[in-house]
Amino acid sequence: MRQSSLVVVANRLPIDDSVAPDGACEWRRSPGGLVSALHPLLRQTPATWVGWAGGTGPAPVLPDVDGVHMQTVPLSADDLRDHYEGFANATLWPLYHDAVEQPEYHRRWWEAYQRVNQRFAEATAEVADPGAVVWVQDYHLQLVPGLLRELRPDLRIGFFLHVPFPPPELFMQLPRRAELLRGMLGADLIGFQRAQAAHNFAQLASKVLGLPATDRRIGVQDRVVRIGAYPVSIDTAEMAALAGRPDVTARARRLRHDLGDPERVILSLDRMDYTKGIEQRLKAYSELLASGDVKVRDTVLVQVAMPSRERVGQYQILRERIEREVGRINGEFGRVGEPAIHYLTQPFDRAELAALYRVADVMAVTPLRDGMNLVAKEYVAARVDDTGALLLSEFAGAAAELDQAYLVNPHDLEGLKQGILSALRAGPDDVGDRMRAMRDHLHRHDIRAWARSYLSALDDTGSLLTRLSSTG
Repeated sequence: MRQSSLVVVANRLPIDDSVAPDGACEWRRSPGGLVSALHPLLRQTPATWVGWAGGTGPAPVLPDVDGVHMQTVPLSADDLRDHYEGFANATLWPLYHDAVEQPEYHRRWWEAYQRVNQRFAEATAEVADPGAVVWVQDYHLQLVPGLLRELRPDLRIGFFLHVPFPPPELFMQLPRRAELLRGMLGADLIGFQRAQAAHNFAQLASKVLGLPATDRRIGVQDRVVRIGAYPVSIDTAEMAALAGRPDVTARARRLRHDLGDPERVILSLDRMDYTKGIEQRLKAYSELLASGDVKVRDTVLVQVAMPSRERVGQYQILRERIEREVGRINGEFGRVGEPAIHYLTQPFDRAELAALYRVADVMAVTPLRDGMNLVAKEYVAARVDDTGALLLSEFAGAAAELDQAYLVNPHDLEGLKQGILSALRAGPDDVGDRMRAMRDHLHRHDIRAWARSYLSALDDTGSLLTRLSSTG
C-alpha cells in the first residue's frame, strides 16, 4: 500500500462521483469549501487524501488525481444515515451554527459516529509514512485525532475545524461533549477560523475535562496541544487570472444582456442550507420591491442555491419554502420576460462562476452563521477592476478580515434592507476604495499564506513548508 508524508483526512474525497471511461477522475470544485481551499496545496505537495467516495457499499479503488493518491473509506447505508445525515449534520451542524435549527440527539447516531471515525483513523494509519504529517478536517471526524494517536503515536496530527465552534453554553448541551473534546485533543495543533472559537474551546477543555488551558495551549498529560486561529483563504491569483480571461469577460457581458441589461445585478451564491440566511434575504428583497426602493426593471437578484444534503428532511422543507417564496415574489413583482429573481439550483464550473462574480454589482453574502465563507473571498478576488460591492454578514468568519465590506446583521430585517440599499447606492469612489483594500488583504493572505502558517506550526521538520515555498 502506498504511503505518504502528507495525508489529508476529510469526510469526502475531492473528486467527481463518476469516473470517465479512460479511468480519469477530476477534482470536484464547488464555490468556496474545503476542496477549493486545499486543491492548490495538494497539487504541489505529493499527498494522500483519505475520504468517502460518495456511494454505499465496498470502497472503490480510484486512480490518483494530479498526483494525489485517493484512499477510499467505505460507508454503508446505515453509516450514511446515522453518521453523516444524523450525528454530523443533524446534531453537530445546527449546534455549531448557534442552534439556528434545533439539534437532535440519538444514541445510535453517536454509535455510528464512533464507528465511522474509527474506520477513518485505521485507514489513515495504513497510508501514513513514519513521522508523517496528517491533517484531519472538520466536524465529521472530531474523534479521529485521538483514535489516530492511539494507533500511530509517531505522527504529527493536525485538526482544522472549518465551521464555527460554539460558545460553552451551547456545546455543553451535547450528551457526548467530553468524548468529542478528547478526540480533538489527540491533535498536536487544533486550528479554528476565528480567535473566539479557540477561546471557546480552551474554556471547555478547562471546564469539562479539568485541563490547564489558555487560548494558545492546553496541557494533556505529558503533551501540550496548541490551538489558534488560522483563517482559511483561497487561491487569489488563480481566481483573478480566471476572472480576467477574455472569454470570461465576454461571458459576463452576455449574462448581463440575458438578464435584461439592468442597472444593478445582485448575486447570492449559497448551498441550500438554513444557516445561509436565504429566507431572510428574500424577505428583505421582497419588502424593498414592495416599498418601491428597488424596481424590477432597474435591479435584478440572481439567487443560486445549490442542493445540499437532500436526504435530510430539514433541507427538503427549506428548499420547498424557498422555492415557494421565489415563486410568490416573481408572481407579485415580476413582468413578462422580467422576473424579479432569477433562481438557479444547478452547479456551475469555475469559469461560469467567475463570470457571475464579474457581472454582479452587489454580492450578497448574508449567512446567519458561517465559519468563514470563501464565496465572499472569491468575489473579491474576481473583481479585477476594483468595482463591486460586497454585502457581508457580521456572522461570517470572513467579516473579521473583510471589514471594508458593507457589514450587516442578517437577523435584523430593517438593517439588512438598509445594507442592501447602501450597497446598491454606493458611489464608485467608495466602492473602489473598499474593494482595493479587500483585494490587497487577500493577495497578502491567500491559500498559500494559510498553508504556510498552519503547516509551519504543525510540521516541526519544516519539510512540507520548504516544499510549499519552493513551488509557491
